[in-house]
Amino acid sequence: PLLRKGLPLLVSMLDKIPGIEDIALTTNGLLLPQFAGELRDAGVQRVTVSLDSLNDATLARVSGRPIKSADVLAGIEAAQDAGFDAVKVNAVVQKGVNDDDVLPLATHFRGTGVVMRFIEFMDVGTLNGWNRESVVTGAEMVARIAQDYPLEPVAPNYRGEVASRYRYADGQGEVGFITAVSQPFCGDCSRLRVAPNGELYTCLFGSQGHPLKPLF
Repeated sequence: PLLRKGLPLLVSMLDKIPGIEDIALTTNGLLLPQFAGELRDAGVQRVTVSLDSLNDATLARVSGRPIKSADVLAGIEAAQDAGFDAVKVNAVVQKGVNDDDVLPLATHFRGTGVVMRFIEFMDVGTLNGWNRESVVTGAEMVARIAQDYPLEPVAPNYRGEVASRYRYADGQGEVGFITAVSQPFCGDCSRLRVAPNGELYTCLFGSQGHPLKPLF
């Protein structure tokens, strides 16, 4: 989203619409050092950064681009410095690809105020070559982290929250797990998504949307 020309202006326009109470942004973080302060001033309240590994080779394999983890970490630091209400980091975990990164990522963000969230590998729009054998379940990830850092479950912030929340027993922050494969949460889901082509998707797993353009 940070590649969109004039994004802070768009955010400020959205922020003025009655009824819009929360504006959040998900990004790979590379351009946050340049735009974090401007976006915060425009009205973005929360930022989520995608970071699937701290290892550059693994990160490049997952993203398909030669992204450096240091550059993503610089973006996360810029978001914290800009004073967003919440900064989260998402990692999609695949068996045999980056499952060895679960504990290092959890360790890196413990005690920093950043909420690390681990996501089960999902069949998102039939575009990512998904297969069940590549899934590391949320329960497995909780167990891996708890071996080094005991965890305690935390109640959801609101009905329909997608992440199962845990806090470190020693008070060093929070970690979350999104378990759409092993523990689907469809019954409480109220999320809709509009794609750049103007189609409305009622499910992240959907391969076809509903065109909105004819309605306007």
